[in-house]
Amino acid sequence: MRYEIRVEGHMTETLTKAFPEMDHVVMSGQTVLFGPVVDEAQLYGLLARCQSLGLHVIEMRRLPE
Repeated sequence: MRYEIRVEGHMTETLTKAFPEMDHVVMSGQTVLFGPVVDEAQLYGLLARCQSLGLHVIEMRRLPE
């Protein structure tokens, strides 16, 4: 499965390094993290990491295979 997580604002290089398993792009005042997610536990872990870093998640969605 592949997922996309949209975060408000431009994440610094330091913050993006907290998500080594995800690629990222910056567009329209948002940072988009995207990449493979092996299971629900990893997905919840990514969201928990966003929360612990104080990131505001705007949208999360599963991408078509």
